[in-house]
Amino acid sequence: MTQSKKPLLMIIDDNQLNIETLTDYLEPDYAIHGALTGPDALSSAPEIKPDLILLDIMMPFMDGFEICRKLKNDPVTSGIPIIFITGKGDEADIAQGFEMGAVDYITKPFHMPEIHMRINHHLNICHANENIKQTNIQLERQVEKKNADIKQMLCAAISAMSQMFENNDPSTAGHQQRVAKLASDIAREMHLSDDQIEAIRIAGLLHDIGKIRIPDTILSRPGPLLPSEYELIRIHPQVGYDLVKHIPFPWPVAEFILQHHEKLNGSGYPYGLKRDDIHLESKIICVADVAEAMTSHRPYRPALGIDIAEGELLKNKNILFDPKAVDVCMSLMSDNNYNFDW
Repeated sequence: MTQSKKPLLMIIDDNQLNIETLTDYLEPDYAIHGALTGPDALSSAPEIKPDLILLDIMMPFMDGFEICRKLKNDPVTSGIPIIFITGKGDEADIAQGFEMGAVDYITKPFHMPEIHMRINHHLNICHANENIKQTNIQLERQVEKKNADIKQMLCAAISAMSQMFENNDPSTAGHQQRVAKLASDIAREMHLSDDQIEAIRIAGLLHDIGKIRIPDTILSRPGPLLPSEYELIRIHPQVGYDLVKHIPFPWPVAEFILQHHEKLNGSGYPYGLKRDDIHLESKIICVADVAEAMTSHRPYRPALGIDIAEGELLKNKNILFDPKAVDVCMSLMSDNNYNFDW
């Protein structure tokens, strides 16, 4: 049977006899490394990484308090438990020792069984803390794995919902995916956070999901919409909101969908919101939606082209559309090589 490795103790004391006395008593249970000066201890501790340090205070060149301070300031040695073992027994000295970060304070003359007991006690605490740390790491990994699984299932559900709508309206197949791509790219160029970009991507994939309630004879009919048909189409942001509002997204995706036809001047729908009352994410999706729609074929008209789309956005910049989102969108789409594919 293989014997487990002994814990390593470092004894820092300028008195060689003290080191030898402690070594003789503790060596059956611990590996010992002695250091007679502060500089020696500070140079060797990061290399050998002792499990615990016994530290005298009254030493030449550098006292124990200074040694302790330097050890605690070094990331490599800051977690090593330190026990002061010293002849300085004033309350102020003891208090200072604990303030420096020591886990215990033993005054001379010391009793060997007490020292052994205290060392063992603090090593057990360290061992327990390490076990807790490793358990927490394992739990965090399990949570990350579970979150990744949930995200994968959520993405699959979102894709299915988006596809379900496109099956209902083949005339705009791929529109939601292209809007999601363009809106995400705009958000990235605007230096939004990764969370915001992901929220915009998901909302973009679902922004027209409410049109599933609109008869496909209206959605795919050539020619301009009748006023009554247009009024019916205007309900789709509210329908989309109602469809997804109970999905526990980490972002207010339903609100982004609800507001994606609102305009800065209040002329949008369904609520006629203005400027700061509209989510930035919705403003970005709105710009991407207009740009993509105008550059794509529709049953009632051919694709208008990038120049017409840019003209519409520029004319209504800061009137209907967020100016920053418009600038970034125009910059992206002015490159004829812009790719709507993921």
